[in-house]
Amino acid sequence: MRIQKVGIVGSGNIGGNLGVLLAKAGYEVFFSSRHPENIQGLVEAAGPTARAGKVDEAIAFGDVVILSVPLKAYRELDDETRQALKGKIVIDTSNPYPERDGVMAVEARQDPGGMGGVVARLLPGARIVRAFNSVYFEDLKKTVNKNGEKIGIPIASDDQEGLDAAVELAQKAGLEPVIIGGLRSSKLFDVGTSVYATSASAREIKQKLRIE
Repeated sequence: MRIQKVGIVGSGNIGGNLGVLLAKAGYEVFFSSRHPENIQGLVEAAGPTARAGKVDEAIAFGDVVILSVPLKAYRELDDETRQALKGKIVIDTSNPYPERDGVMAVEARQDPGGMGGVVARLLPGARIVRAFNSVYFEDLKKTVNKNGEKIGIPIASDDQEGLDAAVELAQKAGLEPVIIGGLRSSKLFDVGTSVYATSASAREIKQKLRIE
């Protein structure tokens, strides 16, 4: 598929910074939140190919949707939003934090399928890709780590087109994608793993996870 338009649902630390990188890389980017009037600064930072609006507009707009909301926010998604995401490539960046998300996060951390499995159940019919969740947002702005190497982005999905899309976006954003495997393998880069929030390079990620 050819990606031209990226819809971003949740324009905070990860979604916002990633959207700016993608807009500067030439994509049309639609930032969204429940309060779009509060994210005009992102549009200005991203440049002329960016705009902001409501969540349903961003989902309809995007060839790919980046879903970057707290895990607890999944409970607040209405039926129309869930329906709109069906059939869409959805790149999910969420992480389970019990202090913020409550029991839902505790259960997610214990899930044998990792966050990939959790999100797939929460959004049936969406083509889920796990990516961009393991990078610290301040480092995401720089795209390189303290050693001057491109930051590696672990990616997992059962959808080949979704994998390809995430790889393309990571590369165009100036990052280095590392395909880990199917969606269940996303547990290898969830919260608490050896590569989470380390801003490790692709080389280091492969070493830590013993991937050829």
